[in-house]
Amino acid sequence: MRDTSVEAARKQHDMLMRRSGEDRLKMACSMLTAARALVHASVLARDPQASETTIRRMLFVRFHGQDFEPATCDKIITALGLMETEA
Repeated sequence: MRDTSVEAARKQHDMLMRRSGEDRLKMACSMLTAARALVHASVLARDPQASETTIRRMLFVRFHGQDFEPATCDKIITALGLMETEA
């Protein structure tokens, strides 16, 4: 979906490219931190008792789940120790 005119998008890109690499990196890190906080909050909104493991798993799935086939995603989750252990 594109809701920005080509002219506006070009101007925004030009403004961004005038910033230093350091500033662009800081912006990206800030956006990632904000996105992680939003996902963290949405997981807790659905399940206030969610464990840290569950939260970490959901962060992985939300940010990277579409990058892998489901079986591969499950293997990665297991390898990263993000599976809940049964008590």
